[in-house]
Amino acid sequence: MPETRPLNIQYLKTACSSCSVVELCLPIGLTGEEVERLDTLIVQRSRIKKGAALYRAGDPLRSLYAVRSGSFKTSALSVDGREQVTGFHIPGEMLGLDAISRDEHVCSAFALEDSEVCPIHFAQLEKLAETLPSLQHNLNKLLSREIVRDHDMLMLLGNMNSDERLAAFLVNLSQRFNMRGYSSRDFVLKMRREEIGSYLGLRLETICRGIGHLRDQGLVDISGRNVKILDMKGLKQLIVGCRPTQSPI
Repeated sequence: MPETRPLNIQYLKTACSSCSVVELCLPIGLTGEEVERLDTLIVQRSRIKKGAALYRAGDPLRSLYAVRSGSFKTSALSVDGREQVTGFHIPGEMLGLDAISRDEHVCSAFALEDSEVCPIHFAQLEKLAETLPSLQHNLNKLLSREIVRDHDMLMLLGNMNSDERLAAFLVNLSQRFNMRGYSSRDFVLKMRREEIGSYLGLRLETICRGIGHLRDQGLVDISGRNVKILDMKGLKQLIVGCRPTQSPI
């Protein structure tokens, strides 16, 4: 279970209204009054230590989780017990949508670093959305985004070679960081290379070779988990015609 800590009442009153990623999260497009109503559903933020589970496959649906800080990976177990990484999530993104269809989570979510989320009670959220068309619209967009992400992953695995998959992954992260006001060319990977390989359907040695290939072409400089994109245009050219680079994976 996620670690929760007591919060004072002044802290609770500013859950959404003062959040630095509010424009990327569920409240996007809501008025100040509507954000305050959504704010009342966030009873207490949760802090999750690196490596801890926010929820696990099979857990009942209770809340959706807006990532406020840190990052997460979602994963499922294959029939032979191996972990399959299904996604990486950064501030402003929503976790827990996988549980809506069955009322239980079909994957697990683990913190890649010390992180903080805003739990939003789902049953109460549904009731509030009935009275706020803008909120219902945002929920529909979130669900549609998940469908698009799944479609993009199928395109990624079916049409791209290993170097193209890695390039698409880096471009996607770059764009998501840029949306949040961070550098699009200089960032740190919070996930291990094995986890990237699992997500992209590649072996660890293939990931390492791919990094070497991109480095040899002068496209990126990757040292440990530190990434510097040296030639963004060249990196994008690797994946032109395979998938639209602007849609998130």
